[in-house]
Amino acid sequence: PVLEIAVEPKTKGDQEKMGEALGRLAREDPSFRVTSDEESGQTIIKGMGELHLDIIVDRMKREFKVEANIGAPQVAYRETILKSVENTYIHKKQSGGAGQFAKVELSVEPLPAGKGREIENKIKGGAIPKEFIPGVEKGVESVADSGILAGFPLIDYKVTILDGLHHDVDSSVLAFEIASRYCFKEACTKASLKLLEPMMRVEVVTPEDYMGDVMGDISSRRGKIMGMETEGAFQRIKAKVPQSELYHYSTSLRSLTGGRGIHSEELSHYDEVPRDMEAKVTAAAKAAQEES
Repeated sequence: PVLEIAVEPKTKGDQEKMGEALGRLAREDPSFRVTSDEESGQTIIKGMGELHLDIIVDRMKREFKVEANIGAPQVAYRETILKSVENTYIHKKQSGGAGQFAKVELSVEPLPAGKGREIENKIKGGAIPKEFIPGVEKGVESVADSGILAGFPLIDYKVTILDGLHHDVDSSVLAFEIASRYCFKEACTKASLKLLEPMMRVEVVTPEDYMGDVMGDISSRRGKIMGMETEGAFQRIKAKVPQSELYHYSTSLRSLTGGRGIHSEELSHYDEVPRDMEAKVTAAAKAAQEES
């Protein structure tokens, strides 16, 4: 397959029928694939081009009576922080009987790109008893997994548990989880949250005659040319291009090169999203959350 699109049923009633229809069509056609994106939950269909996938969607409608919307697969954005911050939060609740109490002091700091997530416990003297530390860690992880800025996972940060306070009766794992959740969220918000986008390592093989057009197209997609190699009458162009700019790229490449250009792509790294684009992605994510 050279093209992939997201497909979703128009109604809940179409959901089950769509799964059956896609399964049947995939069994009939070895060049057609169906996958589910674990992160976004979208159903992704992959085929040999726009016409191929148009026919698949049309057959779903005519033969299986399934109405579906199609669109671009959701880009797997990430979030990160840009500076170090310390923050303290007290969770206190009294509602008759046993209450809830937990005080947590955390520091957050950015890590180099690709380092992932770290959490370090520097509690001394039992300010937060050992049995409550998993609650602190779980609170941090739950916020990091669901994101803060636009609902995408947070990466490349370190959290240090600096201090805290517990109550012999009212403290619990849950109380410390709630306190650390709010503490971590507040700290990250103060630490200049930034949206990151996946950058793809793209290689294009094209006849030399079309090289200028292909490179111009890559530049128009916010791509950076990293190098070129001559292979007989062909040129291999290496570039880094944002994933969000590669929707329908195989179709465009075939059009630019008279059907003779091919390309491959794989994840390279995550890079900061331009400010104007970050505002659009964040607004769209918040609108989608409100709808759901």
